[in-house]
Amino acid sequence: MQMVNFWQKLKKPIFALAPMDEVTDVVFRQIISEIGKPDVLFTEFVNCEGLQSAGQTKLLPRLDFTKQQRPIIAQIWGINPENFYKTAQLIKQLGFDGIDLNMGCPDKTVIKRGACSALIENPQLAQQIILATQQGAQGLPVSVKTRIGVKNIITEDWIGFLIRQNLAAIIIHGRTVKEMSKVPCHWEEIGRAVQLRNNMKSQTLILGNGDIKSIAEGEAKITEYSLDGVMIGRGIFQNPWIFSHNQQTHSVEERLELLLRHTQLFTTTWEKSKNFNIMKKFFKVYINGFTGASELREKLMQTINFPEVEKLVRDSIC
Repeated sequence: MQMVNFWQKLKKPIFALAPMDEVTDVVFRQIISEIGKPDVLFTEFVNCEGLQSAGQTKLLPRLDFTKQQRPIIAQIWGINPENFYKTAQLIKQLGFDGIDLNMGCPDKTVIKRGACSALIENPQLAQQIILATQQGAQGLPVSVKTRIGVKNIITEDWIGFLIRQNLAAIIIHGRTVKEMSKVPCHWEEIGRAVQLRNNMKSQTLILGNGDIKSIAEGEAKITEYSLDGVMIGRGIFQNPWIFSHNQQTHSVEERLELLLRHTQLFTTTWEKSKNFNIMKKFFKVYINGFTGASELREKLMQTINFPEVEKLVRDSIC
């Protein structure tokens, strides 16, 4: 079934928010959508094997989204091509705009299972997974987020292989698995991937990922390496308004009100299914860069619910 590939309709350059575990849930994506929406949003990564098991009902909330968050992509991971096929069918039924395959997560636990970045060294299985997903997706565009190698940089072999798989987009984190985030991103390798794509006359979009802290920085990388766009991950923790092209300074009150909005939405959405402590990883997003921020953050880390957060914040504003 042929469908419109939304990737090709996006205005370039493309700015995307990276999928992050216990971060890019439906709540945080909603907050970001309201204050400075990226061109593309991704879910947290969801395990295919889990979605095709008795545990499916526990995982399905990770695939919640709102209309305001479109275009929205479900990111999935696993090792069984048949489960990717069935999961792709499910994602199509749920109304997503695209599917992304996680072939870059460096977590040792998933690597031991042969999943995510372990697939860089197992192209045969990677190809089976891509094909199964494309068939199950019934026309939904399929992309891959990956790295440039496991122990060594193998951009030409690995990214060249992926370009031949007729993917809608490839998002490249410019480091090996071994490097994690301990060395500067190899942007020249992401640029090399663009050259490979051009030489192969492929329509696959190439987005770069790694250490982007602002739209201006992203635009500079896009221009320098002729990219179709960039993906921003950890930069969102320093500035939740990072995707807003109007980069004005935001007051302490604005930050605190946004924290309250996020905390309240988190509570109403996840009160019965998520530990409140998960919300605490977001406090630093809003409480930083002003006098008394560290003291307030320390107090907030002791809270156990929204009313306690609200009281502390309101008292600090007064």
